[in-house]
Amino acid sequence: MAELVGAFAASHAPLIARDWHRFSEERRSEIAGAYRELGRRMTAARPDVILELSPDHWTNFFLDNLPSICIGVGESHEGPSEPFMKGFPRSVAGHAALGMHIAATALAEDFEPSISHHLKLDHGFCIPLERMELPALPRLVPITVNDLEPPMMSIRRCFAWGRLLARAIASYPEKKLRVAILATGGLSHSIGESTMGAIDEAFDRDCIRAFTDGAEAPLTQFLEAHMADAGNGTHEVRNWVIAHAAAGARGFDLIEYRAIPEVYVGCGFASWRV
Repeated sequence: MAELVGAFAASHAPLIARDWHRFSEERRSEIAGAYRELGRRMTAARPDVILELSPDHWTNFFLDNLPSICIGVGESHEGPSEPFMKGFPRSVAGHAALGMHIAATALAEDFEPSISHHLKLDHGFCIPLERMELPALPRLVPITVNDLEPPMMSIRRCFAWGRLLARAIASYPEKKLRVAILATGGLSHSIGESTMGAIDEAFDRDCIRAFTDGAEAPLTQFLEAHMADAGNGTHEVRNWVIAHAAAGARGFDLIEYRAIPEVYVGCGFASWRV
């Protein structure tokens, strides 16, 4: 059977790619160091496949067709079209069989995912993969999560999806397949709002504390009560919740947190012991 060998989370602020050359050397060192440590831990886990959770930033979907969850089941995935991501590979190898197994497991358990055989990756998927400086990029099963526009999944449903992913990985029949989960996005930030550029550091630190404690009910109650007030981009924390639940809702390790005004985001980097 396949094995879940690690779960990780990282912010993906687009200005980390677009404006990298404008940052001070100290700021670049801080950001690069956090991603590099995440990459070190990912490399130590030796995954054959990364199952990555990220919103779709209007690259594949829009308001006329906006699934809550879409699983990329292609043998390959198209690289980012954003001009500031030109250095990223134009194609990334997928794992179609695992993606289809996750979708089939979900449907058998009364979940209703969408699937895409031709999912395009954007900066949300690609910035962490690029900045982690992995020696080789494992195959990728991308999963888009609607963190952008209401209606969105409840935090309780995100917990359910995380547990479902863990079961799907454990039941995949290929022996010795090592799978890691990477959740991208968050923490607090606003995009296209009057509060754009504001970082709610108090929310971020309380959020990190709730993940560290790990219990489902307090984390759910905290996020449902406070996440929306921390900025519209903060909804991406749903991806962290899915990874948290997949990892058994325990063993959360904060690698780094910094409120970085240059990228408009409270940047967090974390891993779970699985």
